[in-house]
Amino acid sequence: MKKTQSSQQVGFEPERFNPEQIRQQFPILGQQAHGYPLVYLDNAATTQKPERVIEAVNAYYREQNANVHRASHYLSAKSTRAFEVAREQVQHFLNARSSNEIIWTRGATEAINLVANSWGRANLQAGDEILLTCLEHHANIVPWQLVAEATGAVIKVADIRADGSLCMDSFSQQLSDKTKIVCVTHASNAIGTITPVADIITAAHQQGALVLVDGAQMVAHQAVDVQTLGCDFYVFSGHKVFGPTGIGVLYGRKDLLDAMPPWQAGGEMIEQVSFSGTRFNSLPFKFEAGTPNVAGVIGMAAALDFLQQFDLSQLAEHELSLRQKAEAGLQAIPGIRLVGEAQDKVSVVSFICDHLHNQDIGLLLDQQGIAVRTGHHCTMPLMERLNLSGTVRASFSVYNSEEEVERFLAAMRRLVMAEQPVDEISPKLPEQHSDLPEFYQTIKAFNDQSIPASLTGAHNWQEKYRQIMLLGKRMPALPESWKTDESRLHGCESTVWIHHYYDQETMQLFFAADSDARVIRGLIALVLGQVNGLQPKDISRFDMDGYFAQLGLLTHLSPSRGNGLRAIVAEILSQAHRYH
Repeated sequence: MKKTQSSQQVGFEPERFNPEQIRQQFPILGQQAHGYPLVYLDNAATTQKPERVIEAVNAYYREQNANVHRASHYLSAKSTRAFEVAREQVQHFLNARSSNEIIWTRGATEAINLVANSWGRANLQAGDEILLTCLEHHANIVPWQLVAEATGAVIKVADIRADGSLCMDSFSQQLSDKTKIVCVTHASNAIGTITPVADIITAAHQQGALVLVDGAQMVAHQAVDVQTLGCDFYVFSGHKVFGPTGIGVLYGRKDLLDAMPPWQAGGEMIEQVSFSGTRFNSLPFKFEAGTPNVAGVIGMAAALDFLQQFDLSQLAEHELSLRQKAEAGLQAIPGIRLVGEAQDKVSVVSFICDHLHNQDIGLLLDQQGIAVRTGHHCTMPLMERLNLSGTVRASFSVYNSEEEVERFLAAMRRLVMAEQPVDEISPKLPEQHSDLPEFYQTIKAFNDQSIPASLTGAHNWQEKYRQIMLLGKRMPALPESWKTDESRLHGCESTVWIHHYYDQETMQLFFAADSDARVIRGLIALVLGQVNGLQPKDISRFDMDGYFAQLGLLTHLSPSRGNGLRAIVAEILSQAHRYH
């Protein structure tokens, strides 16, 4: 390990910030996506990795691969030394008092689960209160719900203001002498809001409550000093601070960690085992059962080396400039509304468009090489509070440039301007009398057109995609009265409703479906065009994967859209099996 204190070292001079030079250190950013230079704006989900991190992980497996703490041979000693030096580096990164306060986990999620299941189950009782905020990631909600259910504790929630900032009046109202722990994000992954954690910690401690801070979205953007903050627990993930996946950190005050019981049991976390009882290891090993992610730890150390070579205030200024440029540009586009306009934010921009579904925007941008995130961002309670199903999120990092922001804004302007009304097809209904309900007749008439021909004749994916979007525009919409909770299909990123009708005389099965995302509507049209009017036995035998492969679509469908498609097909097959 090159250094353990990086910018903390006496006389250390951080390198001058140069965005283009930083970008050159990330090999993945040099590639193209769909024929365009990649613009990666999904950094709140995960950051890309600099060359030094990739090489550090490779070098570990090439030169020193061995388990740590458990052998006296050369490779084990070498690995153990690097493993513990990395722990010391995280200690200095957070300014913890001791490296014994740094616990390796698989990520921020596991770190929160560790505290909830160890401290929470040992200390919470019926009537005790756990105070959360509307801004929390699911990972800082669900573990506490499970613990509350097991212990009888009660969840309280602090509200937000209209601009997405945390309402401290609401926080103060919810905080009481019954509050035993406050669990709060340092920065919202969904809308970027930075919470006033110092004030929160002070107020919580005055009531005798502990505070856990979820720092997953903060540590890559601003310096964090846990002693200055005074928090009791702090968690973050390596993959959001330029490190590998599968590695994270729990910081906990030593007196708290000492008193907490082990959560997971196995090797390394024990000092002595017999069938009459077990004596547990000391900190930090008491909470690190089993073989750790040694390569991930070493990769994280390299990531912190990378980050700490710079003046973090300069990085923050660069990211602020990108965010403000993106926000100003989006606000100038008719029909776009920003979501989350708190004054104090990290480099996250969330928005919705009046004319386009979030999922459609994500796919349209992807076709131009621009990676953003769409959906609820694992913050469903926040989206419910905002009365939204989700947003489009562009999130920026140190390697993004103003030119990339311009490309993103230009693409958004093209998408909105291209959103022109398209004449809906009104298929002529069959003249023969039938017991088939009228709307199913409409759907069948639409499906009877040669839908796949336009796709098989397309020369590239962009043209195929355009045809899918046109299908989505022209497919007859479900009557509003049919869009019920009972008919809603789960497993799709967008909202999907599906109905079926079985003609007992002809033994034919018909489906009608709809979605609030046009790309999904287009995919629905393709599916229904192949199954409507068939008998259940024939639907069960239809090779849907082969059909989409023949159309050249499978390789271009993202997992989220693919999962939605599979959910639609699964429902159709389920109904076919029911009548077969």
